[in-house]
Amino acid sequence: MLPLEQAIEQMLSQLETINRTEILPLQQAVARICAEDIISPINVPAFDNSAMDGYAVRLADLQHSTTLAVCGKSFAGNPFKEEWKEKSVIRIMTGAMLPEGADAVVMQENVTVNEDSTVTINEIPKLNQNIRRLGENIKVGDVALKMGSKLTALSLPLLASLGVAQVKVYQKLKVALLSTGDELVSVGQPLAQGQIYDSNRFTVQLMLERLPCEVLDFGILPDDEKIFEQTFLKAQEQADLVITSGGVSVGEADFTKAVLEKCGKINFWKIAMKPGKPFAFGKLNHAWFCGLPGNPVSALVTFYQLVQPAIAKLSGYSQWQAPQQLKAIAAKNLKKSAGRLDFQRGFYQVNAQGQIEVSPVGQQGSHLFGAFISSNCFIRLEQERGNVNIGDIVTIEPFGDILN
Repeated sequence: MLPLEQAIEQMLSQLETINRTEILPLQQAVARICAEDIISPINVPAFDNSAMDGYAVRLADLQHSTTLAVCGKSFAGNPFKEEWKEKSVIRIMTGAMLPEGADAVVMQENVTVNEDSTVTINEIPKLNQNIRRLGENIKVGDVALKMGSKLTALSLPLLASLGVAQVKVYQKLKVALLSTGDELVSVGQPLAQGQIYDSNRFTVQLMLERLPCEVLDFGILPDDEKIFEQTFLKAQEQADLVITSGGVSVGEADFTKAVLEKCGKINFWKIAMKPGKPFAFGKLNHAWFCGLPGNPVSALVTFYQLVQPAIAKLSGYSQWQAPQQLKAIAAKNLKKSAGRLDFQRGFYQVNAQGQIEVSPVGQQGSHLFGAFISSNCFIRLEQERGNVNIGDIVTIEPFGDILN
């Protein structure tokens, strides 16, 4: 069986960004992927300005006396424009343009205002103290945002501060989603005897909607080879990526493989991980393909670990990072057999000693989805590892954005 890291490496080595772009106003670009470097057209700040409410001073004036007259005022949007007399200070507000010749700004808390309208500087400032210099944050011509970055509530205001009103982004990845199996029924429909709800397609769609994807829902396919082939041909004509749930494990693969080989080249993998051993990846004539297992937990875990980085690569999201891994103390015993990388559902917290500790949540069967409700991480147990005892150190992966 192929180790997870090798599977991801092989998959990503074959994928390339789907290079379709569009121009969007900033207000419509949140969560999209930037398709070019954004070059700053201005300096930020655009002029020297004060970082504090206080008094702009020339250090040379303070060598003679620390009590000086107030020559004028500088406010944000209304700078001081008159002649700055010797041995005087300028009253200045945060963000206001610095008068020419100012060496520092003394914060108002360090100044005494005298009855004769002079001020006494109680603490001599250092050169450039409380001053924001022109271009200190970003200079004209700097790369303000790199291609492949996700546009967020942090990066979009930065572009707005540069006067950038619109941005070039990659178009959303088109993902065709379908399930296979006569036993499946769409959520909300009545169940007949022996049938179950198709929660996998619903789960995957929810995760896709947290990513820069346009979901094409092809519903549930019956166990009919002709219908399966027709639907698959239609899906791969419309999508960049086709994702199926079910039909890739032992006993089902022969039927699925026969159809898929007509549409492209598929390599069926057995991943050395639990849950989620059956997983298929390949290239169709017009789209990439990922086949998820049919068990609900397995489908979620393989999507999270394998499909998520694939979508990032296809979407141009070069800043995407693998799930964060932390060390934690096992607060309970964990059952584990050597042979496969195991992702158990867990709940982690910081104990009274400031250490991260984690406990497994519920039963860990690949068909038992309920444990996710009380979980906030995966407990990642190495392939060669066996049972874990209380107090042992384990690796955890706190759930990322698409699971929160």
